[in-house]
Amino acid sequence: MSTLKGTTMTTAVTARDRGAGLSTASLLVAKRAVLTFLRTPQLIIVGTVQLVGFLVTFRYVFGGAFGDYKGLAYVDFAVPGFIAAGVPFTLIGTAVVMAEDLHTGFIDRLRSLPSPSAAVLTGRVLADTVVLAWSLAVATLVGFAIGFRLHGSVLQGLAAFGLCLLFGLAFSWVFILLGLVARNGQAAQGLSLLVFPVTFGSSAYVPIDGMPGWLRAFAENQPVTWMANAVRALTLGDKAVPVLGHGAGYFVVRALIWSVAIMIVFFGLAVAVFRRG
Repeated sequence: MSTLKGTTMTTAVTARDRGAGLSTASLLVAKRAVLTFLRTPQLIIVGTVQLVGFLVTFRYVFGGAFGDYKGLAYVDFAVPGFIAAGVPFTLIGTAVVMAEDLHTGFIDRLRSLPSPSAAVLTGRVLADTVVLAWSLAVATLVGFAIGFRLHGSVLQGLAAFGLCLLFGLAFSWVFILLGLVARNGQAAQGLSLLVFPVTFGSSAYVPIDGMPGWLRAFAENQPVTWMANAVRALTLGDKAVPVLGHGAGYFVVRALIWSVAIMIVFFGLAVAVFRRG
């Protein structure tokens, strides 16, 4: 790991001396993060198996209890929502890694180099996008293997996948902020557990019709529900309106608004905390 860090910093200096800016430095930091992921089997196993394990559990343990929803098989209702809600869970490691890099002094060493310090954050987001794409691809394949079927077009399916990546891009900044605030891995992991009430108090796993009034009010007006319904509507195609009450466009627009809002707010907060040191 130390050799990899040293190589990254040396390359960053060389790139800066040649006139490289934020984009090059960000790519170098992202490369370091992705290589760390690939060279650490534990991260690959946890990042992939954890999401798949939850998916299979909900499909076979809870699926029989819920049954069909408005004529739609539970697996076709749950898999899109599960994949959308799995985005924040996949990114929990971002907060931990960011806090550990801060705690071990790696970020301080990068700050001392003649390269843009913001590359630490943007590079992390780029790496998160790559890792998230891998995890979501595996989860999607497993979803098809356990019975999920795409009712919309292939293009709509790809749009749903892209929407999940955008959602991940927004939530990366949330977890970067948590890591910067926590400043050590254990605290960052604890703070990241705040994602549980947001994901489980949504329409990702079950319809919100049967929830208590207070919980339903929360579930109807939070980002995971809009994203889950947007992904679900895209995969349902013509069945979206009978099942969800609206077409894909209705949910996609609101999911995009939430994603952009989260990105703007937490990007600003993360940069402010990072600059304060």
